[in-house]
Amino acid sequence: MLRLTIGGRRREMGLGGMQAVSLKQARELASEYRLVAAANRDPIVERQKSRARLARSGTSFRVLAVEAFDARKAELKGDGKAGRWFSPLDVHVVPKLGELSVDVIDQNIIKDTLDPIWHTKADVARKALNRISIVLRHAAAKGLDVDLQATAKARELLGKSRHQARHIPAMDWRDVPAFYQSLSDPTVTHLALRFLILTGVRSGALRQCRINQFNGDLWTIPAEAMKGRKGATSDFRVPLNSEAQKVIQATLPHTRDDYLFATNSGKPISDMTLSMMMKRRGLEARPHGFRTSLRVWLAETTDA
Repeated sequence: MLRLTIGGRRREMGLGGMQAVSLKQARELASEYRLVAAANRDPIVERQKSRARLARSGTSFRVLAVEAFDARKAELKGDGKAGRWFSPLDVHVVPKLGELSVDVIDQNIIKDTLDPIWHTKADVARKALNRISIVLRHAAAKGLDVDLQATAKARELLGKSRHQARHIPAMDWRDVPAFYQSLSDPTVTHLALRFLILTGVRSGALRQCRINQFNGDLWTIPAEAMKGRKGATSDFRVPLNSEAQKVIQATLPHTRDDYLFATNSGKPISDMTLSMMMKRRGLEARPHGFRTSLRVWLAETTDA
């Protein structure tokens, strides 16, 4: 906080949070605003005018971040909403850098912005750094004077993340048959978990599957429901054994709005529904882990 006397009146002016502004930057800002006050101008009003000019000029990070996102929506599934492409910027970057002109953003500013989450939210921080790079490239394409190496240099300043990735817990494949047999209730949750185990797909594809995707012993998952870039992912075909076909038949009475695994409101069941069911049983393993169970079983007991 900078305390100033402007026109005989005491004013307090925020210079930014400790995570967004370093002590050195705060001192520099304070000196600049004191000079403005000494000239009988209100630095708070001057800052508001400056921010407004930046927004109108289209060179602020906030404006260019939205532009870069809009330019890429065509190549993102669900226009980027499903994968929350903009979220790392919106939550961790724009609140700190949004009003800055992109031509002043350097590696030190980026480093100070991401430092609080670099070791605690490593995956989010990595995505945020990647998105900042995309915004800077977008700005360069518009002819603005930006440092395209700023994110690479910021990565060097940030160093190696201390965060250790933790894999989603998987059930030992030897325990899967007994667990499968325990899923004996004709509920959507039990049927969905059985189908997940039998097919080895990601839970997202299973929860979003519709009746028209099935044809006899073949399930065709459309490309847009698969993980991967839009336009670079193909339809995925899953063979269905007799047990999987029995699960489909048992699930048909529960279908709503063409979704095979649906809630009473007609929406697809949530991922949390499956996870909580396993958690309530005291299991560490989670639904996504059945892909690993299947993969290990294939490697250890088959030639596939």
